[in-house]
This record gives sequence, C-alpha cells and structure tokens, in this order.
Amino acid sequence: MNLKVIQANIQSILTELGEDPNREGLLETPERVAKSYEKLFGGYTQKPEDVITVFQNEGYDEMIIAKDIDFYSTCEHHMLPFFGKAYVGYIPNDKIIGLSKLPRLVEIFSRRLQNQERLTKQIADTLTEQLNPKGVGVVLKAEHFCMKARGVEKQNCEISTSSFTGLFIKNLNTRTEFLRLIG
Repeated sequence: MNLKVIQANIQSILTELGEDPNREGLLETPERVAKSYEKLFGGYTQKPEDVITVFQNEGYDEMIIAKDIDFYSTCEHHMLPFFGKAYVGYIPNDKIIGLSKLPRLVEIFSRRLQNQERLTKQIADTLTEQLNPKGVGVVLKAEHFCMKARGVEKQNCEISTSSFTGLFIKNLNTRTEFLRLIG
C-alpha cells in the first residue's frame, strides 16, 4: 500500500468536493486518511494460513464457539463502513484451532473491501480448508452505514448472514444447538 499515492488522491478528492486542502483543519487529513487505510484494509497484507495455529485434537468432539466477535469492515460498493458481531463455531475432527485465531480470522477478512455475504463465507470456507472439521457454522449480524446515511436511510436495520457446512447442514439438531448457543 503506497501511502503517498493515497495521500495525493485524498487531497484531490478534497479539492473536487469544493474544499481547500490547505486550510488548517484539512492540512493533515490526507496523511491521517492514508494511515487509517493501513488499519482498515490491513487484511490484504495477511494470509489466514500464516496466522492460524492448528493443533491435534485429543478426542474433543463437541461444538466450539466464539461469539460476540466485534468486527469492522468497509462496503465494497460505497466504501462506507459496516460493523457488527460475528459468531463462529465448528465441530472438530482431527484438528483444533488456537482459540484466539477465530477472532483473528474474522479480523483478517473484515479488514478488506467486502460485502457481508462474502465475508461470512470466507470465514467458513477457511475453517473448513484449514481444519477439515465435521461442520462449521458462521453467523454475522451487522449494521451498514450505506443503509443508514444514504439510499434507504433506515437507522435500525440489522443484516444477518450465515454459512453452514457439514453437520450444521445435515443435522438440524446441530444447527439448532448452535443458533441457541449464540443467542
């Protein structure tokens, strides 16, 4: 990510909006925006397989769930934020993942230009690829600034998406248990 190029482009945008990028309040804005993009889009510099720690499972065969994982992402259609909570669960087979890596996985994919549907599926697909579990369940609940501040302008609309694999699809009791546990 070339921060100097981003700064120059932000300065151009400010000018196109009718602002004076040289006025006191905007002098450091291009630099601030470029630095914020480093964090907001830091997921492009990370690969899930590089941060996921996998261990041999020692016989545990019940559901493992990380819930209420805060995430912040940016809508690829309007480049406006969407944010919410992720609920990630899986039933292990031969491997388990380091528990802190479930939120890390959400973080990596959310820190890219996204749509909520793809984000949900990327989390589920990566867990499936890395662990070969008996099943995966992922639910994201989010609010989208593009729906709040423009377009339909609905302030209290929450969007839910889900992705299920394995036993979460084949066994209704498994899916029901997961949904009950995440509240």
